[in-house]
Amino acid sequence: MSPGLNVNDPTVVAAFRAALLHQGLLALAVFAALWLVVLGLRARARARRGACPGGSAGPIPAEPAGRLVLLIGFGNLWLFDGFLQAQSKMALGLPSQVIEPVASTSPSWVQHLVNWAGTTWSYHPVQAATAAVWIQVGLGIWMLAATRGFGSRLAGLASVGWGLVVWVFGEAFGGIFAGGSSWLSGAPGAVALYVVAGALIALPERAWRSPRLGRLMLAGFGLFLLGMAVLQAWPGRGSWQGLNHGQLGTVAGMAESMTLTPQPGFLIDLLSSFAGFDAAHGFAVNLLVVVALTVTGLAFLSGRPRLIRPVLIAFAVLCLADWVLIQDLGFLGGLGTDPNTMIPFILLGAAGYLALTRVPVLAVEERAGAAQPAQAPAEGQAPAWPGRGRRPLATAGSVIAAGGALLIVLGAVPMAVAQASPNADPILAQSIAGTSSADYRAPGFALTDQHGQPLSLASLRGRVVILSFIDPACGTGCPPIAREFRQAAQLLGSAARRVEFVAIVAPASWQPAAGLLALSGRLGVGRLPNCVLLTGPDAQLRRVWRAYGVSARAPSTGAGAVVLRSAAFVIDRDGYVRHRYGVGTGPGSAATASSFAVLFAGAAARLAA
Repeated sequence: MSPGLNVNDPTVVAAFRAALLHQGLLALAVFAALWLVVLGLRARARARRGACPGGSAGPIPAEPAGRLVLLIGFGNLWLFDGFLQAQSKMALGLPSQVIEPVASTSPSWVQHLVNWAGTTWSYHPVQAATAAVWIQVGLGIWMLAATRGFGSRLAGLASVGWGLVVWVFGEAFGGIFAGGSSWLSGAPGAVALYVVAGALIALPERAWRSPRLGRLMLAGFGLFLLGMAVLQAWPGRGSWQGLNHGQLGTVAGMAESMTLTPQPGFLIDLLSSFAGFDAAHGFAVNLLVVVALTVTGLAFLSGRPRLIRPVLIAFAVLCLADWVLIQDLGFLGGLGTDPNTMIPFILLGAAGYLALTRVPVLAVEERAGAAQPAQAPAEGQAPAWPGRGRRPLATAGSVIAAGGALLIVLGAVPMAVAQASPNADPILAQSIAGTSSADYRAPGFALTDQHGQPLSLASLRGRVVILSFIDPACGTGCPPIAREFRQAAQLLGSAARRVEFVAIVAPASWQPAAGLLALSGRLGVGRLPNCVLLTGPDAQLRRVWRAYGVSARAPSTGAGAVVLRSAAFVIDRDGYVRHRYGVGTGPGSAATASSFAVLFAGAAARLAA
């Protein structure tokens, strides 16, 4: 899954920031264009009001308060999560330091599923990271701008769709299949709650005009909390012990582990203090949590507003305490993707309570038969329609919501295009190879190939040459020669006829007719008609090494011994070095190996054109 690069690799980080900047400028242009549309629509609406001064607004149903809480709360959460995804470590760090550890304690089928997604991300880190930013920012803007109508419901469905993707592949199903999952630590995963909220937002607005939805929401929430109370109280899970055989228990251990996250000192002190308190009073702390979850669950199941209100307030306080003292706010350290579960829990509880107690007045009158019929317009008066007086504002909101939806497309389309390619982004190879541009005459050489025939660089004039130096002792791990050459030849297609892959092999004791043929077969390049392995007398090889700057002394093996620096050169058809890649110890994963093939093929194709 990991591309074998440091999460702060400057080349990848710079590419990630540049992609965000370029796409951000495009997003600003989109919103500027949409705002011009809004201004035009407002001017048109003012002109219509002037032409029909007698127009009046019909009855406007009140906004369902519970639904509004979900829209505003989770819309802001998606925005915040999008900003977190823009952290510089995300491009390379998310697969290896977030996705993989989350799935490590889950069953093997979950690990395979999550590792597949992480590997896909590692092949296209810049595109994947920018896509996550714009999709989540777009979702947030869409939900905040479209508070009514079909567009708002569609935003809820979009939240469900993306939330399921993140919950399955990014959170490994929230850890529900792993041992030791706990409400305190974030079960069932923050994004699962985003999915629930999105599904509720996607309901027809008429569903919110009855206390029945509020009762159902709170009853479901109550059953969930009772289940979490049972898990928290289950013997053998370590929750009852502050210390277990001299080691911190589950709760104290979670708090103490969070102190290792980079964060302000006062938060570290809070976490350490709570970990020490729980170590001394673990039974009492867990008993409090179990009782609180049980009481809250039963109160929510009762459906009684007078009972639910104080319990909900106490539950919110417990959630905030857990959020600070155990979950450590959930987003610190540079790789946090969301604020964890406690804020979403509070929002869902508050939405359920408001849906139960604050049913819109107009809806109550309509159900009681008290709604007054709309009066017919007077002669010459424009017919009334609900919300007419707010049409310009509604238009502005819908256009901004459309901008949010376009942001989702802005992130999703490049990622879909990248995913369609089985080859890794060459940015990975560039981060290993460093600066590649060059322009000097390639030093000549005349050596012997694997068939015992002489071959010189001059004889390859008119063809693009990709030149590498290898030591046969390193076997198939010698980059760039095996997978990289084979895959680059496949990527070049018909252009490969104008490209020659050349590897100069050391030591000279290898006999071309035997050793080089065997090596070419072992490396899998023997069937490539345009790939040759070369060698020659020791003195001749040393001159070539020095000319290309790939030799270095190896003091530990004697003053005369040398080691070869891993490097690759792309030589144009006129015999000039155009690119020099310092490949270090070579690709550390399938992703970086693939990216080198793309890098070589791209450079050769440009020169062969």
